Amino acid sequence: MAYLVLIGTRKGLFTATSDDRVHWSVDGPAKLDADGFTAVAEIFAAACDPATGRILVGASTFFGPSIWRSDDHGNTWDEPVNAPMEFPQDLPYRPLDYSDTAGIDQPDATDTNTVKKIWQLTFGPGDRVWAGVEPTSLWTSDDSGRTFTFNQALWDHPQHTTWASGGAGPAVHTIVTHPDDPDALTIAISSGGIYQTHDDGRTWHGITKGITVDYGPDTTPESGQCIHKVTRDADGTLYAQSHGPAYRATRPDGGWTDISATLPTKFGFAIVAHPTEPGNITAWPVGESMDRTPPDHRIAPWRTTDRGETWTPWNDGLPDEDYYGTVMRDGACTDHAPGNPGWYFGTRCGDVWAADDGGTWHQVAAHLPDVLCVRAMEAP
Repeated sequence: MAYLVLIGTRKGLFTATSDDRVHWSVDGPAKLDADGFTAVAEIFAAACDPATGRILVGASTFFGPSIWRSDDHGNTWDEPVNAPMEFPQDLPYRPLDYSDTAGIDQPDATDTNTVKKIWQLTFGPGDRVWAGVEPTSLWTSDDSGRTFTFNQALWDHPQHTTWASGGAGPAVHTIVTHPDDPDALTIAISSGGIYQTHDDGRTWHGITKGITVDYGPDTTPESGQCIHKVTRDADGTLYAQSHGPAYRATRPDGGWTDISATLPTKFGFAIVAHPTEPGNITAWPVGESMDRTPPDHRIAPWRTTDRGETWTPWNDGLPDEDYYGTVMRDGACTDHAPGNPGWYFGTRCGDVWAADDGGTWHQVAAHLPDVLCVRAMEAP
């Protein structure tokens, strides 16, 4: 069986292929369009569907963001003729940050809502695709990503005045589907919190209450927390890495449990669930000082198999000193291969690693541009 890894960077999309997750062939940056502009585009989002071989990539170029599609594992690419997303013309302009100290984004008569970046792409059932966007919005496609519909209900949520921009920008950056319920969805917003729908996006309710903060006057707000990533394990339990502790919630409405006690730091970005084993979660801690580098400058994922009660480093094959690259929120994933899923992560130093489930890490690529997202799947 072959494996395909999509590596989104600040200078385009790279791909890597392997038959054994040990020896890799790397290609790129991919020229998604004939003019080659996407070879130097920022790739914040990618999604792949092993069942169909379909790939979607969100690229931000000189001409703005768009979505490229491949139906043959990345051998050829297609871009929509028209921009796939456009805010309704009659939608009132919304500031990107409501905080008192923002000092920017004060609307005037010429301001309009504009799609700035595509942060997340997620396949649903059939031809459904969900997209998380900056400014903070959610979009739905029912034609495999060719055109998208704006989700007005989330935009109009009464808690939107508590949503701030976060360090990277105001965006829906995480979309978690439910395998048994096509109308259920969980999203995370920076800095806005976690929201769920059970009616295909017609209504939304916040589930972030109980996640604490140490950077505001209210340490237990109902919404507005800076959530870095959310993942769902095989039995439906949610895990969240916040701008602070990591959390677990079996029933989010009933509250969240801090599971950071045995992690080397509470801070981090990426967190990934095992596709078939409940309670098996991997996180990539980051130092809590403002330099945002790995703890003790040693790059290492940490793994729990007991739902976060205890964590242990998983670092066989990785550099053991003097490493400064951080794994960003979408910089890690699994390929969901049955029986022995592969694990992958990339860093802001441009290095990418892969491992069999619980095995030794092998380097996929080195010295690429800043890695923003990593996605992987089995491929023929």
